[in-house]
Amino acid sequence: MIELWNDQISVKISKAGAELQSLVKKDINLAYMWDGDPAFWAKHSPVLFPIVGTLKNNEYQFAGKSYHLGRHGFARDLEFQVYEHGETSASFRLDSDAKTFENYPFIFQFTIHYSLHDNELSVEYLVSNKGDGDMFFSLGAHPAFKLPMVPELKYDDYYLEFSDLETAPRWPISKDGLIETQPENFLENTNRLNLKKDLFAKDAIVLKGIRSESILLKSDKSSHGLEFSLPGFPYLGLWAAPQADFLCIEPWCGIADGVDSSQQLTEKEGIIDLKPGTEFSRTWKVKVF
Repeated sequence: MIELWNDQISVKISKAGAELQSLVKKDINLAYMWDGDPAFWAKHSPVLFPIVGTLKNNEYQFAGKSYHLGRHGFARDLEFQVYEHGETSASFRLDSDAKTFENYPFIFQFTIHYSLHDNELSVEYLVSNKGDGDMFFSLGAHPAFKLPMVPELKYDDYYLEFSDLETAPRWPISKDGLIETQPENFLENTNRLNLKKDLFAKDAIVLKGIRSESILLKSDKSSHGLEFSLPGFPYLGLWAAPQADFLCIEPWCGIADGVDSSQQLTEKEGIIDLKPGTEFSRTWKVKVF
């Protein structure tokens, strides 16, 4: 386990999946991350790469061949190498190899850089195309924050406050984990979403093209909450396991296949086309208070 700290916050990150395990505000010893209770969901903050969500029949086609990839890809299940580690920052790296080639025919280097700045954690994803041809991929984050954050409150005491007014439909998810063709009305010229557990009775809330670059998770009954920044991520997922005491705020560059997907990787909605010898970077941040 890799630990980072400064005078305000501390974090722990596992080399398995380069997964964030904990985020603590030190002066009040307040833990913000879900504890990973396996009775509900055993993860904390899995990394989604080289796809986000589910593929139709868990397969895709590229250059005339068919490949199998499970939900959210393989990065979350692989061991990353630590190649930089100081008190306030650490970098983790995953390189393509014979095992990844079985399901994903691209030569890549995937780096995740964690760094602390006062009461803020910054997480940068950097994808490098090391091959001779175009590389097609998606990536995303899946951090789970415990709710309630303090024991005297309830889940329903919390809400999300978007930095901009949003009008965004919810894209339903089929029983096979695919995006349906018709959206449902959801956010209507508002910057607030009151949280309740039955919001996730039909799986995740999937939003496309929100305007906000940051979201507050807070309660009017507590001075403690967090600000989540997600500039440059065109999709947002919100999710919790049934009746679990957490909320996942998931910024995505990519999305699950639609029910009418052609299964051609190059035609996949939200897919990123990375040219040889180039890099793609996105950063999300969480500031605790």
